Amino acid sequence: MKGLSLPVPSIIVAFCAAVVMYLGGSGFWMSLAILLVWLATLWLARPEPTVETIDRDDGSVSRQAMVELVEPFGLPVLMLDGQRIAAANAAAREELGAHIVGQDARVALRHPEAIGLLQKPQGRALVRGLTGARSIWQVSRVPIDERFSLIEMVNRTAEADISRAHTDFVANASHELRTPLASIIGYIETLADPDAKVDAATAAKFHATVLREARRLQSLVEDLMSLSRIEAEKHELPRDRIDLGQMVGTIASETAMTVGEDRLKVETVEAVVMGDRQQLDQLVRNLIDNAFKYGDSQAPVSVSVGVVQGEAELIVADRGEGIHPDHLPYLTRRFYRTDPGRSRTAGGTGLGLAIVKHIVERHRGKLDIASTLGKGTTVTVRIPLVLQQNVAADPSLS
Repeated sequence: MKGLSLPVPSIIVAFCAAVVMYLGGSGFWMSLAILLVWLATLWLARPEPTVETIDRDDGSVSRQAMVELVEPFGLPVLMLDGQRIAAANAAAREELGAHIVGQDARVALRHPEAIGLLQKPQGRALVRGLTGARSIWQVSRVPIDERFSLIEMVNRTAEADISRAHTDFVANASHELRTPLASIIGYIETLADPDAKVDAATAAKFHATVLREARRLQSLVEDLMSLSRIEAEKHELPRDRIDLGQMVGTIASETAMTVGEDRLKVETVEAVVMGDRQQLDQLVRNLIDNAFKYGDSQAPVSVSVGVVQGEAELIVADRGEGIHPDHLPYLTRRFYRTDPGRSRTAGGTGLGLAIVKHIVERHRGKLDIASTLGKGTTVTVRIPLVLQQNVAADPSLS
């Protein structure tokens, strides 16, 4: 009987006792009967095999050995003994709960697709909603032998989200490009039609509309290309030393020449950061442009650059209508608009804040948008300052 642990000392004691009784005159059959009863008692009192030690033909496998086998995996992994979960690594316990060890796998996973997979000796299934409403897991079952098998879980939720975001982006971009193109084509076809009999005033109005839509289309294409370049470079740290205060002062002076000095309040200090000059210039211009587009036309826009806890802090504030709190979490999404009609009338592409967000992320900064209805909107950007120890460590930065 392989793998059976016999109580050898107790058996020896039982034989010795039987021999002593026989020699003492108890008789052979009485001594044998007592020996058999004693051995039967030892057999019935033997410990039952538990999940800690599982008898197998090739020896015994401890539960600890199972845990040590699956624990190093980064992916959630379960070891099944039949249909029961004998071991689960840390990643699996985090996703499904520590209570699953010892449970029937069909109860622990409790999903039709997963249960269907567990009814097969091996296979793979895509399970939606296993750990959350939007979660997507690829669950695979791999047999070890006739008794044991492994369940591996791969989280495909992020891939699905990226694919969905890509599809949404293409659809939104196509719609945004189609709208001005349709307008341009419609007006040009009318002007080119000899039977339309368009008078000079109407023709001039059509030409102005075509020019406006063409410029809007140009702005949209430029913003799309800009966003694409920023995303392509997002893992490359900028290496130019830039005084953000000086840059903002220069841009503000240029803007004031167009809108009037009384419309722009500027306050800056020296704040040197590591940055991409073109992208930071675009960030500042986008924020100031948004403040004038959506702020109160009679109230000034304030722009300031300060230093707070080792970071350069850029603040752009307007005194417009403000933004409802429900919209704030989505403002940096591509093509998201709180008021599509007003945005298009103002010449917005719906990509300005998405570009700002990606520029801030590339510069390892933080972006915050706060707004109060009826009072205005404040956008705050914080970017780490260039520290003296960083310059000393890398002479190329000086």
